[in-house]
Amino acid sequence: MSVETIDTLVVGAGQAGLAMSEHLSANGIPHVVLERHRIAERWRSERWDSLVANGPAWHDRFPGLEFGDVDKSVGPNDFAPKETVADYLVAYAKMFAAPVRCGVEVLKVERRVGGPGFRVETSAGVIEAARVVAATGPFQSPIVPKMVPPEAGILQIHSIKYRNPSQLPAGAGLVVGSGSSGTQIAEELLESGRRVYLSVGPHDRPPRAYRGLDYCWWLGVLGKWDASAREAGKEHVTIAVSGANGGHTIDFRRLAANGMLLVGRTQGFENGAMRIAPDLVENLANGDANLRSVLDEADAFATRHGLDLPDDPEARSIVPDAECIKHPVLSLDLKASGITTIIWATGFTTDFGWLKVDAFNDMGHPKHQRGVSSEPGIYFLGLPWQSRRGSSFIWGVWHDARFVADQIQIQRNYMAYHDVMLRQD
Repeated sequence: MSVETIDTLVVGAGQAGLAMSEHLSANGIPHVVLERHRIAERWRSERWDSLVANGPAWHDRFPGLEFGDVDKSVGPNDFAPKETVADYLVAYAKMFAAPVRCGVEVLKVERRVGGPGFRVETSAGVIEAARVVAATGPFQSPIVPKMVPPEAGILQIHSIKYRNPSQLPAGAGLVVGSGSSGTQIAEELLESGRRVYLSVGPHDRPPRAYRGLDYCWWLGVLGKWDASAREAGKEHVTIAVSGANGGHTIDFRRLAANGMLLVGRTQGFENGAMRIAPDLVENLANGDANLRSVLDEADAFATRHGLDLPDDPEARSIVPDAECIKHPVLSLDLKASGITTIIWATGFTTDFGWLKVDAFNDMGHPKHQRGVSSEPGIYFLGLPWQSRRGSSFIWGVWHDARFVADQIQIQRNYMAYHDVMLRQD
């Protein structure tokens, strides 16, 4: 059986893989993109029905293509629904004729024996590639804590399996995780008339907009998208922000005032009850402090640059504490609370089990510098904080892809020089 050969093989046709393909094409590098499902599959089948992008359409896009299917009354300030984002990525691939092969799963990548490059086993056969780019993104394996046993009789799903309130049994719900996904799902359940408990951990909560400008703009002019690493001690702090219903600032105190029951971090389960950490008040205070720090920096920037922006006193308003904040619970009895569903909005871990190369540390995390791995010829793209804070966004991964493509071109140039010298000999 003949074996296909290619210079560069890209694994994954989400935003990272497509950005990689664009820059490889611009550099004239032969490549193929393999996708086990459809382009942008996770946007279509692994997100809840009402999800919209967390950034406005003018910001969360590739430089070369605007969103064409957003609310015309709002225009580029609209937040694109998940299907619109998926369609956008498909249109982007067509725009530069990305060589994507859908329905092909990469099973194993290993170094070739007795030759350069890598042997790639796929569901459609074997490919030999000089270079491989892992562009599978950060949302690979959902994290579901093994905390509540099945015999507890509670429906437990990860946020990746949640679609809408009607899929859940009657009764109250506990959402564990106060990042963007957990908070948006909890809000939707509350609006549907359910009793909702939300487990709130450490978080940042920037303003959705301030003085007439979206927080994406503020974080840009304040240089926060370019931060190369999280602040010490905040490596695992989530960001609570929402584009739902036209976009609004996440305010946990306001949610509590509207009937949501807040608790601290979920620590364990015993005797039918969730054990709750005594950190709710601290987590809320730290989130409020983060909000105020962004507002203070924004005001200072506006003053320094003489920007004529409207005042926004509402952004600093504080809602009186609800009873669940004044008297935090440390034990949540699931049956007594009427909780029939737990939604684990606890994030994801990467899964590179198919990549059999020396490019990982003892924790299984990629060893790389801006996507260039410790294993020559292996590259990563789409990792959180790959080069900076903005790396997780569509526009951010585009810039990371350009850097990786340039590094690939540099290596190709070195090998081309080597081949010329061999012919001269």
